[in-house]
Amino acid sequence: MAATVRTPIAGQPRKGPASLVVLIFLGIVTAVLLDFCFPVAGPMPRWRAFLAWIALVPLLYGLLNERAVSHPSYLRRAAFTGYLCGVLWYILNCYWIYQTMLYYGHVPAPGSAGIVVLYSAVLGLYFGLFGLGLAFFRRRVGLTAALGLAPFLWTALELAGARITSVPWDQLGYSQVDSLWMTQLAPATGVYGISFVLVLSNVILIAVWMSSARAAWIKGVVSMLALILLLLFSLWTGPAAAATQAYAVLIQPNIDVATNDNWIGPEWDGDVRWIINQARQTCTPAYTGMPERNAAPPPPSCAQNTPPPGIVVWPEVASWLRSDGVRTVSLLHDLATTAHVPVIAGMVGHDSTGTYNSAVFVGSDGVIAGRYDKIHLVPFGEYVPYRQVFFFAHQLTQQVDDFNRGTRRNTFIADGHAFGVFICYESVFADEVREFAKNGAEVLVNISDDGWYGDTSAPWQHLNMARMRAIENRRWLIRDTNNGITTVIDPYGRVTLSAPRHTLTSLVARYGYRSDTTFYTRYGDVFAYFCCVVCVVAVISGLLTRRRTDERASSSTSAV
Repeated sequence: MAATVRTPIAGQPRKGPASLVVLIFLGIVTAVLLDFCFPVAGPMPRWRAFLAWIALVPLLYGLLNERAVSHPSYLRRAAFTGYLCGVLWYILNCYWIYQTMLYYGHVPAPGSAGIVVLYSAVLGLYFGLFGLGLAFFRRRVGLTAALGLAPFLWTALELAGARITSVPWDQLGYSQVDSLWMTQLAPATGVYGISFVLVLSNVILIAVWMSSARAAWIKGVVSMLALILLLLFSLWTGPAAAATQAYAVLIQPNIDVATNDNWIGPEWDGDVRWIINQARQTCTPAYTGMPERNAAPPPPSCAQNTPPPGIVVWPEVASWLRSDGVRTVSLLHDLATTAHVPVIAGMVGHDSTGTYNSAVFVGSDGVIAGRYDKIHLVPFGEYVPYRQVFFFAHQLTQQVDDFNRGTRRNTFIADGHAFGVFICYESVFADEVREFAKNGAEVLVNISDDGWYGDTSAPWQHLNMARMRAIENRRWLIRDTNNGITTVIDPYGRVTLSAPRHTLTSLVARYGYRSDTTFYTRYGDVFAYFCCVVCVVAVISGLLTRRRTDERASSSTSAV
């Protein structure tokens, strides 16, 4: 008898692969595509932002196709596939942890590699939950329900990553930081709204792919072409330049984080003279936009920069400056009064309550007006969490400091304007940074020491996350770092001017003040929490739907 060939019925989903090896391969493809949605050891070409619109398609297809669903171990396989995808993505995206631990934490190579794997193994659980959640709904409720839930589930898990494990690094929405079209969502929903739309785009594509209906394919192709055109348009167009009212002098000392750089005797006097001289600058060579690797920065147009500047900033850096040090207080006084300018300086804060990673604010009269103590400390870098469990941390790395945690997100007033300062890693926590704008900050200042990252992807990833904070709150963001990327960012997330990396220099750049508040500034992660509520309701509904089905089946059997 001749074999019969089954043709798919119009509108029915395609069967797809069943092999676990193929499912894992599709997960690997998604992990690689996701990695290229973000900077890789340099500024990201704008065209790569498009990959975020399709990166999840292979994984979704592997998780939701008909043959995968029919397998007896479907839920376990889906969770495992999602988990491996997540582990691989975190290894690719955060490989720089290895270099940081090896060269600066003095952890042996096997231990450094083990830390990266352990880090990825923990955070990969969110991808595993994503795969399990979709599989649960695919089997119990159907394909449409699973696809509809995907954007809500992804967004809820991103929020869980920020709240539970406190690692919201490179959430999917950051891939669109250069898209002035997509980032219009951020002042209302934060980065989570952008992630939601990106996952929804992937869902629409996979819904078209899994349908054999010709009309659906035509609509999908047309929609995709329109989407590409809109995305390309948004990458190269946008609002006019934002208005500025002042200029900042951002000092970049380029201190080697691997050495103990103590300034003593004549060295102190010489470096103090250099700092005060830099504070008097009104024009410095700078790149327009992102730093370039093989070209010298041109001198920008500085005609509007007339003394005094609005602010002088010294970055976070492993330094000899202490807030209670006599020489430090003298330096800050001389710097402010000589340049006739308020100063924000990163240093070790110390008083009777403890030792902190701090930013000291000095008025133009040279008097210390206040201090911000970093609240969100870096685990195993600035403190040891669960000290009784991780008692060996100081033996693993010689660089583990032991700072106290700050308690207040206070703002500082100078010349009638309010400044909100946050330090380094705090820039990745959107709901925390917004508190500064909510508390009245008219401009945001981020001081950071990205020297710990080396020449990896991390400085560029860190910068893009800071840019999103400017967008969410519609604030100018002044970003001063030890060795780059030192820059000024406008309220639309655009890098205006930046200093060359790994250079002893300063950046003079204009910025503005704004006092209006966005929805996100006022209410925070309301949209992300809404997605969590939808997921909880959906899970309960799915369980009840299953029970009702079982009850009906039991009733039918009893009746027979």
